[in-house]
Amino acid sequence: MPLFEARGLRCEREERVLFEGLSFSLGPGDVVQVLGPNGAGKTTLLRAVAGLSTRVTGAMSWKGASLPGASWEFLRETLYLGHDAAVKPGLTPVENLRWHAGLWGRTRDIGIVGALQAVGLGQHLDAPAQQLSAGQRRRVALARLLLSPASLWILDEPFTAIDLDGVAQVESLVAAHAGQGGAVLLTTHHRLSLLRAFRQLSLTACEGS
Repeated sequence: MPLFEARGLRCEREERVLFEGLSFSLGPGDVVQVLGPNGAGKTTLLRAVAGLSTRVTGAMSWKGASLPGASWEFLRETLYLGHDAAVKPGLTPVENLRWHAGLWGRTRDIGIVGALQAVGLGQHLDAPAQQLSAGQRRRVALARLLLSPASLWILDEPFTAIDLDGVAQVESLVAAHAGQGGAVLLTTHHRLSLLRAFRQLSLTACEGS
C-alpha cells in the first residue's frame, strides 16, 4: 500500500486548466520530482498535497484513508517546506527550531544545536534571524529536515539561496530520508544528482488530458 496516493487531480486558474487527470503515488523510499515550466501549477500542487490549498480537485489518500478525513494523521507525518523559509525574524535559529518542535509535540531538547551545526550555522545560534542572510535563513529551515519525525517531505524549491555545499547536503538528506523508508515530493529547477533512483512527474504532460 502506498503512503500517499492521488487520483484524477485537476487544477484550473482564471478559466485556464493547468493540469487534469493527474494521478500518482508515493511509497516508502520514493523520491518524486515535479516538473513543469513556471505557471504550470507545481507549487499549487505541492500546497494542495500538503493540505494548504483548495485549488486542486480530485481524490487523495494517506495510507489508504481518504483525505481530508485522515488529515490529522497525515499532517502529523508530513513536513512542508515552501518558497518562504518560514523563519521568524525576531527569533534566533535555536528559538525558531524550538517553536517548530513544539508544533510536532516535541518539547524537550531534540538535538537542535547539533542540527544547526550540521547545516553550517554553529556560529549563528543566538543571532536574530533578521540578521542572517537569505541563504542562512534557508539553512535554518533545512535544519528542520534533521529534526522532524515526518515520513513524507514536501519540498518546494529547497535549493533556493544556498551554495553548492548546501545543495549537496540537501541531496544527501533527501537520499538518506528515502533510504530509511521515507518519501519525498519536490519541485526544483536544479538537476538532481541523488545517489538513488527517483521518478519525475511532468505537469505539462497532463494538460488537456
